[in-house]
Amino acid sequence: MGKSRKMSSAEKSWILYDFANSSYGLIVLTTIMPIYYKSHIAGNLPDAASTADWGFANAAAGLIIALLAPVLGAVADVKRQKKMFLFIFLCLGVLFTAGFSFMSQGMRLTTLFFYAVSLVGFAGGNVFYDSLLVDVTTRRRMDWISGAGYAWGYLGGALPFILCLGLIWWGDRVGLSLEMIRGTFLLTAVWWAVFSVPALKNTRQKYIIRSREKTVMQALRNLLETLREISCYRNIVLFLLAYFLYIDGVDTIIRMAVPYGKDAGLSPQMMLGTILGLQLLAFPFALLYGRLAEIFSARKMLYVAISVYIVIAFFGYLMPDIRSLEHKLTVFFILAFLISTSQGGIQALSRSYFGKLIPKEQAAEFFGFYNIFGKFATILGPLLIALAARLLGQAKYGILSLVFLFAAGGILLYFVKDEKRKQ
Repeated sequence: MGKSRKMSSAEKSWILYDFANSSYGLIVLTTIMPIYYKSHIAGNLPDAASTADWGFANAAAGLIIALLAPVLGAVADVKRQKKMFLFIFLCLGVLFTAGFSFMSQGMRLTTLFFYAVSLVGFAGGNVFYDSLLVDVTTRRRMDWISGAGYAWGYLGGALPFILCLGLIWWGDRVGLSLEMIRGTFLLTAVWWAVFSVPALKNTRQKYIIRSREKTVMQALRNLLETLREISCYRNIVLFLLAYFLYIDGVDTIIRMAVPYGKDAGLSPQMMLGTILGLQLLAFPFALLYGRLAEIFSARKMLYVAISVYIVIAFFGYLMPDIRSLEHKLTVFFILAFLISTSQGGIQALSRSYFGKLIPKEQAAEFFGFYNIFGKFATILGPLLIALAARLLGQAKYGILSLVFLFAAGGILLYFVKDEKRKQ
């Protein structure tokens, strides 16, 4: 058993990319950037309006990458260019993340544009990073390696986050708080770039569509052929529909947690400290999900995670109506703990479960479709929050709708067969 756990250089390097880009996921997507935007960049707007703007920016970026992902994936499968596209999107994300360092009060639209482009870079890179999973490991090890990627990703997010909190604390003491906050975005960009190098250097695309004509037109023909034959991939289609529904809730909670928590009356310091604890606690739970999937199956563990998120969404809906700040904080801590137990597990097992269903030589193309469903889900979830905040003045009704999406995703997942897809 011990030997089977030893990782190859390619597996370690692939995992390290998750360690690298999780700095963006935590600092820009989840914590410091949303707080900086709401408190400083758009500080003159009502909370509901700035939360709505943040939701619309997430939705726009999700739409762009959803349209690009399958086409670029098809090209990468034919031309063996997964790593090239990974590099392009990495550069896009890193450069525009560094650009946040130049944003100041009043630059609301510019900041939203930079955020949307950086998010396209982050999400686009993940399409090709995810698709490399089938190249760097075996089918038997996919759940474990995918889980390890998310686990080390939590540490890769927590460590630069601690450094950023140190910069912000020091800036408050010497009167340079805004300068230090801007410096955290530069630190995030550098961390992301440096720790991505091993993945670009040591991973190799093994599977490729064999074609005499390795052109963009050939890739597009393959994509159209896949679309015409999509009904033949029953398991894949059912899983993608289930994934679309339940991952909507997961990503919405990740991206809108801080703006929603601020609207509910929680202090930025309280939210940042809790999220840091969440990152550290999530590390062992992501590994645990990978191990338990080998014992009970990935699908059963996905059901466990979906059930946990139904509880999270329901109590998230109730939280703004709790009048006592002490009780509200208690609920927030409980929800943070529950998220830490299942966030990495549901994402990692979804990725590895899908990797087992698809033909390996079309991995980038199919992970492009996987990304479409994921990104359209990130359009729907933040949009529901944004519309609830804008039209009803309260985002909690958008949170409540996530309960039904989790439940519907779980029902569809029941009809996905576990056995290996027949060629």
